[in-house]
Amino acid sequence: MFGRKKREPEDGFVAPRDDDYIRDSNSGRTLTNEPVYADPTKAQIKRATRTRLCWALITSILLLITVVFIILVEVGTTSPKSIRSSIYFIKLDLSNIIPLSVPNAALVNSIAQTLGLHDFYTVGLWGYCEGLNGQGFTECSKPQTLYWFNPVEIIQSQLLAGATIALPTQINDILNLIRVVSHWMFGLFLAGACLSTLMIFLVPLAVFSRWATLPIMLLTFLAALFTTVASVIATVLFIIMKNAVTAQKSLNIGAAIGVKMFAFMWIAAGASILAWLIMLCLTCCCASRRDVKKGKKRGSKKAWSEGSAMAPKDEKEVAKKGWFGRRK
Repeated sequence: MFGRKKREPEDGFVAPRDDDYIRDSNSGRTLTNEPVYADPTKAQIKRATRTRLCWALITSILLLITVVFIILVEVGTTSPKSIRSSIYFIKLDLSNIIPLSVPNAALVNSIAQTLGLHDFYTVGLWGYCEGLNGQGFTECSKPQTLYWFNPVEIIQSQLLAGATIALPTQINDILNLIRVVSHWMFGLFLAGACLSTLMIFLVPLAVFSRWATLPIMLLTFLAALFTTVASVIATVLFIIMKNAVTAQKSLNIGAAIGVKMFAFMWIAAGASILAWLIMLCLTCCCASRRDVKKGKKRGSKKAWSEGSAMAPKDEKEVAKKGWFGRRK
């Protein structure tokens, strides 16, 4: 009428018929039966929420990557005869602790080695390793919980009785700080590994409900927070230590940051942050199975390509329903 196009009925919509209008004798109002849709099948619910499931599995994979690289950080510097010895936070080179400009420096350095001082030391999360140039790593300390690197204690314990060596005052000033910060770093790495492992198995449950996704997202955030803060602490701590050691030119102590260790812990931190961001998005995006069952969201359009789930129920079933959807 008036040149307007007729609206095409939506897929699955049943146009009301004459007998769908029922006269209420008491109130004089005309009631119209609403179109009744069939409940989606399990297969259609799974297909409609496949996107959410894929993102949940990607999150689990990222958390798995986090756990793997945290384990590499944990096992670093625990054995002298494996690849674990090459994973360390910092390497101290004491082979030329007396500068060559000092008379008889080579002799003095040789005497220091004879007294028990090794050429280099590497520091890990559970302990340290020591070695000699030309021989490689010779020994690693026994793994210790809440370990912290005390260079004064290590060097003096390896010298002969009564022998001492002067160490930079800067190192002595930060020993207490190293102890406290190292304890926090150890605990955060361990907590991050345990929580990330747990979340690998809990994250797929987010596909069922967005409400269930909220606590899962918060736990994933804690795992990312622990791992990232531990990585930041380790980075700041050992860079400061390196600068403090190399600043003392009179002792000629070399120091180098462990590239592998730093790469492993930051890969773990990055993967955990990505996992948290995905879970944060899943709290409001992508239809969950509960949403599809309740009709709040349809999910993937491919699930309704045939329109079977959106088709109305059988006419007999529609006829059985009275006003306001109540069965007769």
